[in-house]
Amino acid sequence: MPLITQKDIAFAGKTAIIDPKGEYTYQQIIDASSLWAHRFLNGQSDLNGARIAFMVNPGFDYVAVQWGIWKAGGVAVPLCVTYPLASLAYVLEDTAAEQVVIDTVFESILLDYTSEKGLKSHLLSKPSTPLIASLPEVSSKRPALILYTSGTTSLPKGVVSSHANIDFQMESLIQAWEWNEGDRTICILPLHHIHGIINVVGCSLSVGGICEFLPKFSEEAVFDRLLSGELTVFMAVPTIYFKLIAYWDSFSEDQKQLVFQKLNAFRLMVSGSAALPVSVMEKWHVISGHWLLERYGMTEIGMAISNPFHGERKPGHVGIPLPGVQVRLMGDEEEIKEELVPGEIQIKGPNVFQSYWNKAKATEETFTEDAWFKTGDVAHLDQGYYKILGRSSVDIIKSGGYKLSALEIEEVIRQHPDVADCGVMGLADEEWGEIVAVVLVLKSEIEVKTLNAWIRERLPGYKVPRKYLIKEELPRNAMGKVTKNDLKAMF
Repeated sequence: MPLITQKDIAFAGKTAIIDPKGEYTYQQIIDASSLWAHRFLNGQSDLNGARIAFMVNPGFDYVAVQWGIWKAGGVAVPLCVTYPLASLAYVLEDTAAEQVVIDTVFESILLDYTSEKGLKSHLLSKPSTPLIASLPEVSSKRPALILYTSGTTSLPKGVVSSHANIDFQMESLIQAWEWNEGDRTICILPLHHIHGIINVVGCSLSVGGICEFLPKFSEEAVFDRLLSGELTVFMAVPTIYFKLIAYWDSFSEDQKQLVFQKLNAFRLMVSGSAALPVSVMEKWHVISGHWLLERYGMTEIGMAISNPFHGERKPGHVGIPLPGVQVRLMGDEEEIKEELVPGEIQIKGPNVFQSYWNKAKATEETFTEDAWFKTGDVAHLDQGYYKILGRSSVDIIKSGGYKLSALEIEEVIRQHPDVADCGVMGLADEEWGEIVAVVLVLKSEIEVKTLNAWIRERLPGYKVPRKYLIKEELPRNAMGKVTKNDLKAMF
């Protein structure tokens, strides 16, 4: 459970959350979450791990509901607020959720379904006065949270994390990134994903900081808050930085100077959830004076690797292991310790999840015999820093005996002045095993033949794409990560 709720009431009267409805103190979160806990219990002494799903907009109500579930001994199942009913139903049925909290704006999407299935529904539009009783003692080893994987290679799996997992994940980031009670951040990330839940909301509220929420993302609204002089920490995914850079391009020179002054005063700026193009990192440095802190994590492990808060942040690299987290690279048969030799990232530590929900075989298969979690991501070491080469299933292309990194090829193609973005993947081929293909988003027209020649001047022939498609945008998931299987389908 967030560290602040049980261990420290020194911040009780301090502002904790600012959302479109108002400002709220820590004491208000504590009180509201306790009421929710009693509402979920409804006279019971302990939910004993019952799954409670909730479809609630980011803000005070989201945090109060989530903490209330934990206080009552339940397992929180946050639902994505942009998912269609079929995707929501999959999560509800897979977790066998017993109760569902529904925000007013989502009643039309979910209420008929929950009524039909006989699920107990709690509506934010209809507050109730619950029976007040004592709350249970909840062990840190008990399950706290089920988040679902993106399901890019199979049906989404529910990732079960314990309270101890969550506490460790936050504590390691608080230590590494020096979170403190003077910090003020803004959450513009979806809260069915580890990045927003742990890195932004969890860490800021665990130290007594302030977390703001916007009613809706827009470049103008984000820049208004960034230029307010009130924020100290900003976290986003590469897609958001890309949009903010495009918006900044429309500013006058005087405005750009003001932006630099305001952004340069931030304590910390972070990028994650997808590979950060070096070109975006370099452009943001021009805009803000900050080298974005890139890190590596996933639903199953929270964060595991990070560039240092103090010290060099290497473009294209995700850094070094976080405090208390063990990392190794494994080849086909043994651990890889040489620099620049690719291997699978494997993780061990208190941050690693408990299991996949109701999937014992999948859980067993994702751990080695000596209890290391197999991430499926490939990296190599470069002067002590890990560099992600891609997801073994979609970003590592096996062509003519070579193992190629799609991310490396993308980085080169993005350097062309007429290319706005691109997605590289491998397509099945009888002769080569796979051939390199690319989907392009262009700033201005360019002939494929001309671009191909330009790439050949910068990459060896076996890395140069053989097939090209031009589209207006790339397909992405809720966290802004390009969905490579959708790209493949375009061919």
